[in-house]
Amino acid sequence: MGFIKRENKKFDYKPRYYEGENNPYEIKQKFDAYRTTIGKKKGLKNKFNAAFNEFKESGYTLNKTVVIIALVLTFIFLFLIDFDLSIFFSKK
Repeated sequence: MGFIKRENKKFDYKPRYYEGENNPYEIKQKFDAYRTTIGKKKGLKNKFNAAFNEFKESGYTLNKTVVIIALVLTFIFLFLIDFDLSIFFSKK
């Protein structure tokens, strides 16, 4: 049977939506490019300081709607468990 030499079929597979030269199967984190704590080897203190400075510069503002919803849900929970507010205002 040596006279019939069969080779395996080779396919040039390319993913349908892949555009580029790099490996499409390489696993990367989604936000690694935007993190300041990744990259150069820094100490723990320097990583913390870099992250804190980035947080200060980001212009983070508190959403009023989230605060109002949290307060309403807290009061509903306190009402459901029959919490007595008089323990904070008791006079001797």
